[in-house]
Amino acid sequence: MTTTIYGLKNCDTCKKATKWLDRFEVAHAFIDYRDNRQAPEVLKDWADHAEGWDALINKSSTTWRQLPENRKSPGSEAEWKLLLKEYPQLIRRPVVVREEGGETVFSQGFSDNGFKKLFGVGK
Repeated sequence: MTTTIYGLKNCDTCKKATKWLDRFEVAHAFIDYRDNRQAPEVLKDWADHAEGWDALINKSSTTWRQLPENRKSPGSEAEWKLLLKEYPQLIRRPVVVREEGGETVFSQGFSDNGFKKLFGVGK
């Protein structure tokens, strides 16, 4: 099983998530997606797993609130990809991608109970 956490290194929620994984000895890699921009195909895959581009976005973020109104309603997949390439911090974080038995398990956000369920530990 491979677990990768995507987020921002200075994000408090990402820090909590990685500390939780360390505490429960869940091996993982952390990738800062501001420093390591994800390919458009990866962003599309995440949006598909999140059940749409809107669900992938943190609309309560300062970055989202400061966007011009015309940027908040991308009309196409290409526009969404361009927006997230330009503003990767808009992605709701952390993004957790696990490869388990040839299957990809995707989740976003962090909560203690959510991670316990996701990783089957600390019950």
